[in-house]
Amino acid sequence: MYSLNFDETQLEIQRVARQFAKDVVAQGVIERDINAEYPIDILKQMGELGFLGMTTSSDWDGAEFDTLSFVLAMEEIAKVDATTAVVMSVQNSLVNWIFQNFGTEEHKEKYLKKLATGEYIGCYCLSEPEAGSDAREQHTTAEKVGDKWVLNGTKNWITSAPHSDVFIVFAQTNSELKHKGIACFAIPKGTPGLSVGIKEDKMGLRASDTCSVGLVNVEVGDDAVIGKVGEGFYIAMKGLTGGRIGIAAQAVGIAQGAFELAVKYSKERKTMGVPICQHQAIEIKLAQMSMKISAARALVHKVAWMKDNGLDCNRESSEAKLFASTIANEVTREAVQVHGGYGYVREYQVERMMRDAKVTEIYEGTSEIQHIVIARDVIKNS
Repeated sequence: MYSLNFDETQLEIQRVARQFAKDVVAQGVIERDINAEYPIDILKQMGELGFLGMTTSSDWDGAEFDTLSFVLAMEEIAKVDATTAVVMSVQNSLVNWIFQNFGTEEHKEKYLKKLATGEYIGCYCLSEPEAGSDAREQHTTAEKVGDKWVLNGTKNWITSAPHSDVFIVFAQTNSELKHKGIACFAIPKGTPGLSVGIKEDKMGLRASDTCSVGLVNVEVGDDAVIGKVGEGFYIAMKGLTGGRIGIAAQAVGIAQGAFELAVKYSKERKTMGVPICQHQAIEIKLAQMSMKISAARALVHKVAWMKDNGLDCNRESSEAKLFASTIANEVTREAVQVHGGYGYVREYQVERMMRDAKVTEIYEGTSEIQHIVIARDVIKNS
């Protein structure tokens, strides 16, 4: 039965992440957002602290912590800067996890060790212009020509693409097999034919570089295949189960950060002779925000516990991601409202958090897709 009791290691990880977020990540966060400046120096420090290889085995230079420790750290980073947190999530939940669970010993030696320590940044290339929510419709192709695989296609919305040292790319090897023909490849930067497009000018997460990735006659050998040919869709979906846990933790962090700022402001701002936190209208908002965050956090901690205990958690990861992303948008919107006019300017932070929260309802599977995943599992198992 699910039960939760943080041990000393988990509490220490949370404390270290909170202090690092306050002392390092928070510095220049507004300027990074304005200038769309990727936090490369901060990420290097996070790598040194083990935050970019939290759940990676120590055999491959990872920190080898559990999923619960990871989500505790994710929340603390996201409270201050969601853009840094999303890179942390992709690195841990998608890139490292895929290499550790499906990569060869050569992949792990060549890539995973450097990813886990932050020497390398990796990216996950699944989405395409015509393959977003329906990831089965991969138009990027991988054709076997002699002893080489030749890849052609375009990937969209790729986090950290300009800074990545290795690209995990999903491509269709046999369209007649549909999703059972998809393969997963590890392609190092600098490979001829691999290119990164211009940065997207985004509403939120502006300091997290998002680009398209082009593949024109990219040649790789069989040693680039992760897992088995035809296993790519399965690998992608298994990776996204963990990815949703990371984004759910990020969403809780965004909401908590906005909530704390709203509480602080409500104690300082006075109207009608008293702090606005004493007005019932504001009290109701704060109570609702607190309740929703607590509920979302409980779902995130539950699914992290399930993953750590080897339980199937596909539905629970969707529930956590759907609910946490929903409350992140609700709480950040209310935080802006509590701040009034000040909430609409950069200096008070909450307007950025509101912009950052929106994408949690879109990436790693839209809210609409999460509803479908949850409902189908309910029907199947009822």
